Amino acid sequence: MTGPRYTKLVDSLPATVPFVGPEDQERNAGRPFAARLGANENGFGPSPRAIAAMAAAAGEVWKYGDSTSHDLRAALAAHHGVGIENVLVGEGIDGLLGYLCRLVIEPADAVVTSEGAYPTFNYHVAGFGGVLHKVPYKDDREDPQALIAKAAEVGAKLVYLSNPDNPMGTWHDRATVEAMIAAVPEGTLMVLDEAYVEFAPEGTEARIDADDPRVIRMRTFSKAHGMAGARVGYALGAPGLIAAFDKIRNHFGMCRISQAGALAALEDRTWQAYMRLLVAGARERIGEIAEANGLQALPSATNFVAIDCGADGDFARAVLRELGELGVFVRMPFIAPQDRCIRVSVGPETELEAFAEALPKALASARAGQSR
Repeated sequence: MTGPRYTKLVDSLPATVPFVGPEDQERNAGRPFAARLGANENGFGPSPRAIAAMAAAAGEVWKYGDSTSHDLRAALAAHHGVGIENVLVGEGIDGLLGYLCRLVIEPADAVVTSEGAYPTFNYHVAGFGGVLHKVPYKDDREDPQALIAKAAEVGAKLVYLSNPDNPMGTWHDRATVEAMIAAVPEGTLMVLDEAYVEFAPEGTEARIDADDPRVIRMRTFSKAHGMAGARVGYALGAPGLIAAFDKIRNHFGMCRISQAGALAALEDRTWQAYMRLLVAGARERIGEIAEANGLQALPSATNFVAIDCGADGDFARAVLRELGELGVFVRMPFIAPQDRCIRVSVGPETELEAFAEALPKALASARAGQSR
């Protein structure tokens, strides 16, 4: 008896996922984390209006969601001052990246990204047979000039930039991003991941014509709106590109509850302003905890902070392991030299205090391990 006959491409891929979730780690450890500060979730949660809207929509969950997400797309179009034909809603940025790769990537097509940048994008590229070409970070930031140069060199179908950046929390100003878009090679599409842009300083968000065929922008309700579990992302792009997604997307992928919650969250400007204050305060507190332990926190324009542990990746990994043993879930960059850091998401005061209590113990244990 034979099993499924997988494609040659699928047979060649490892059965892995980009991230091991905290739930898996809790099951393996046999206990819950005291502080969940590793997944760049927004621990302060969504707008009360969003919660109420989702609760109300739950009674109608027997219905499929609107396959076009019309009301949410219309609200997003008004919010950004673009046409509804410029807006696509999907299952988080992760889902949209997967659809985009399905649209444009064939086996052996070149794609450019940064070494150590968001691994889920790489996962989707590999899943459709694309060939990744990577450039290093420069001063803990993605290097727009190097990305464009590499895209021109290899004839890339896609070039990816996250601004602000994950995993470092650093950012480029709008002029730098706009110059990068102006330099996109013919035949290349720039993927501008703006998952964290609502937390960034004034002057970060690029001014881009929504009809510009050189770029597609990705946004999410997971971060600033505190709705990671609802899986709502959206893209802004030229009408022809947005319409092309209808050829391959899951038309009923967005449930009614998520659509209702996102629409209410978008309308609650007061909660959005309050959230920015909460996140800024939590970033400051994480910086204080780092400083109290003789470590340096990198400047951040996101809802997380990268903390330089002052040594190499092996030491930072030891710190990460020790924090996990102490019930604190954090993550870290994968690639040197960024892997000298751990990455700590913002969260409520109780969770940050658990981190503050655990960090000196984790550092001491990691240092003791190095001296053996």
